[in-house]
Amino acid sequence: MTPTQFFLDPLAHTFMQHALIAAIAVSSVCAVLSCFVVLKGWSLMGDAISHGVFLGVVVASILGLPLMLGAFLAGLLCAVSVGFLKNHTRIKEDTLMGIVFSSMFAFGLVAFTKLNTGEHLKHILFGNLLGISNTLLWQVVAVSVAVLLLILIKYRDFLLYAFDAAQAKIAGLSVNALHYGLLVLLCATIVVAMNAVGVILVVAMLISPGITAFLLTKRFLPMLAIAIISSIISSTVGVLASFHLDSATGATIVLCQAVLFMGAMLINKIKQTHHQPA
Repeated sequence: MTPTQFFLDPLAHTFMQHALIAAIAVSSVCAVLSCFVVLKGWSLMGDAISHGVFLGVVVASILGLPLMLGAFLAGLLCAVSVGFLKNHTRIKEDTLMGIVFSSMFAFGLVAFTKLNTGEHLKHILFGNLLGISNTLLWQVVAVSVAVLLLILIKYRDFLLYAFDAAQAKIAGLSVNALHYGLLVLLCATIVVAMNAVGVILVVAMLISPGITAFLLTKRFLPMLAIAIISSIISSTVGVLASFHLDSATGATIVLCQAVLFMGAMLINKIKQTHHQPA
């Protein structure tokens, strides 16, 4: 197979074109947020929200509401619950995240298996990128662009908050507004991304690009650029490779991100070796 065939053969199909557009849109916004998530130490928060949204999807399906609305509200509930419990107990935040997201995810699974939802929801768990409709494609692109614009507008404030919340407060910024604003953007991104790779794998898209870039640079802007480029490359190669391998698209994308991460680890190790004193 020639490189031309690898790239062009899948794109002869409309569903593959839609899958690639959605994957690039989702991966771009996930890459940007992943940099803030890594700097803020919110990797487990992304995991918590991504699992918590499943309960919202099931409840929304039972009530006949839009699934994305249910997922978004459940994600916010998960994040706010962690914050509330942190402020009113002596338990550490990472422990609370584990308790909250596992409870919500378990509740969602029980409701999914025991109640008649009237809808097949396994694509929420495992993704359905190849079956994305025109309407959902536009929703994914619109939400991704909106999140990216909001991050761009408040870029400096979010960056200062991610590096040093105390300094952000001294500078006159509303730390609570930045905290919950970043959580809202994180929830919206997770809801969009779950349509691509599913709830189970969405956390990888929110961590891998940022940590890969963090291994290669210590400056934020280059980190942001590397995260976006690596995420788009892994999404493009993952979508096209899944067509030729007849594999799960979301899982293939995440595997490509894992390969890039291991490559970044190797480069980082080589750089450290060269900089060690003789």
